[in-house]
This record gives sequence, structure tokens and C-alpha cells, in this order.
Amino acid sequence: MQRQRTIIEPPMGTMLPDLREVWRYRDLLMLLAWRDISAKFRQSIIGYGWAIARPLLTAIIYTLVFHFFVRIDTAPIPYTIFAFAGLIPWMYFSNSLSLVTGSVVGGGGMLTKVYFPRLVLPLSTVAVGLIEVTLQLGVLGLLMVWYQYVPGIAILCLPLFVGVTLLTTLAFGIWLTALNVKYRDVAMAVPFLIQTWMYLCPIIYPSSVVPERFRAIYALNPMVGVIEGFRWCLIGSNPPDWTMMTISMVAMIVILLGGMFYFRKVETTFADII
Repeated sequence: MQRQRTIIEPPMGTMLPDLREVWRYRDLLMLLAWRDISAKFRQSIIGYGWAIARPLLTAIIYTLVFHFFVRIDTAPIPYTIFAFAGLIPWMYFSNSLSLVTGSVVGGGGMLTKVYFPRLVLPLSTVAVGLIEVTLQLGVLGLLMVWYQYVPGIAILCLPLFVGVTLLTTLAFGIWLTALNVKYRDVAMAVPFLIQTWMYLCPIIYPSSVVPERFRAIYALNPMVGVIEGFRWCLIGSNPPDWTMMTISMVAMIVILLGGMFYFRKVETTFADII
């Protein structure tokens, strides 16, 4: 009986990663995602409660400092709900970005032993935080009941912006994880980058406070569109500035495509460098 041979060849040129191949390895992707979820909360007393406690306590602190002391006005939306709705996509983005950056280096043992699409590693890491997002959305629902605040019809668009948040995280994460293989300084710089980045996003303040002449430049930060769209869906605030949203989405798509091209170009060297 003739044996079937499978020939694995390196990708040619700078094409985008083969997503059909990633789909064939979806079982591995889900297995790695579940492994990361289990490892994250293993031997933790509070467990999944950390996914709720961190954004809730942060929103309460922001309410005390920026609403009562600094007097940022978000009426008619209670500031606690306003801040919490902005923290949900930001905490997913910041936590996932840190994890994605080290995903390829952390999976070095697998890379040198078996073949699988390298894109599976950052994708599985990005999927981990979706469980925390689900829990946090439940807490936000309870806050709305407490404040007797009813969201609008725009909440039907929420799955769309959850997907946009995931793509934005992947857009930056795929660049950082590929660069981190060769330059380990990247992982050191990410915490500082995230800390600075937070103040460039409309989390503790509405984007309306940004002078109109600077809004196009401000919107080049893709997280501006993500947070504004997320907040609009959840709490039915005024419709976002669609010009800013368009700029943010275009910037995200450009960064994502560029990252996938670069990842495809250098993924053949990962096992050698690690």
C-alpha cells in the first residue's frame, strides 16, 4: 500500500497568512485557548472574580477622582456606568496585548517540534479575554439596573464592536509578537506603552472634550473608535462622531493587514531564533 506523503513548504513572498489552514487547526487553537484560561485562574482564591473586581473597583475609583473631584460631566449618563463601559474594551485590549506579545516566544517549545500555523498562537491568546468580557458585561447590566438606566436599540450592534475590539487587539498584537521574537525589548516596553496609551483613549473622559481641530489626529488611535462604538452600543449615548469612527477603523485595518504581511514574512525564522 502506498503511503500518503505531506510536504510542508515555507510560505513564498509576503502573502497574507492562509486562514483556511488556520481553520483546519481550529481544534489546536481551542485547546491552547482553554489551556491559557485554566492557567490564568488556577490556584486563585477569587478565580474568575478578578475579571469582575478589577474593572469595577477601577470604575469606582475613577468616579471618585474624575467625577466628584475633577468634575467631568457625563450627564445624563451616570459616570460609573460611563467609565465601566469604556473600561471593558480597554481592559480586554490591554490585558490581551500583553499576553499576545509573548505568545510566540512562550510557544517556542512547540514551534521547534511540530508544524502548525504560527498564527494559531496569537489567535488563541486573543480569544482568552472574551470570557472576562462576558462576565463584565453582566456586571454592567446589574449597574444599569441599579441606576435604572435603560440602553437603547444600539445594543444590538454590540457583537459587531466586540469583533472590532478583537481585531484591533490582533492588529497590534501580531506586530508586537513578531517583533518580540527578534527584539525582546518589545515585551519590556509594552507595559509602559499601555499605561501611556490609556490616557490617549476616551475612557475617563468623553471624546467631545477633544478640540475639534485635533479630532482627526486623535482618531488615528484605533482604540478611540472601539471605545466610542462600544460605549454607544452599551449605554445608548449620543451617536459617535462617524468621521472619527471611520478614521479609527481604517487605521485598524491598515495596521492589521500590515501586521499579517510582516508576520507571514518572518514566521519561517521563528524556530531558528527562539
